[in-house]
Amino acid sequence: QVQLVESGGGLVQPGGSLRLSCAASGSIFRLAAMGWYRQAPGKQRELVATITSGSNTNYADSVKGRFTISRDNARNTVYLQMISLRPEDTAVYYCNTHPPLPQFWGQGTQVTVSS
Repeated sequence: QVQLVESGGGLVQPGGSLRLSCAASGSIFRLAAMGWYRQAPGKQRELVATITSGSNTNYADSVKGRFTISRDNARNTVYLQMISLRPEDTAVYYCNTHPPLPQFWGQGTQVTVSS
């Protein structure tokens, strides 16, 4: 059974940085396009960044130039490096395949940007 476990969130001041990790179990990971998603309080979940199995990337306009998605297939892990964080980046961050599959939504990791 494939599982995705997110980690690396926390409380950070505006302008700060965090790196999120998503560890995947199961062989599907290396073949799958992956994505980072986020859901802020009272808002719908949104797509933040995607990466193909060949490491081609794409970003939401709101995070371009500040977030970087990457993957390490040997470790079955996807990363999201976030810099210049803003209060509006506050959300629970999830990883999933792209497009997402309902059975892979995990607990997410909370990112709070506040002074």
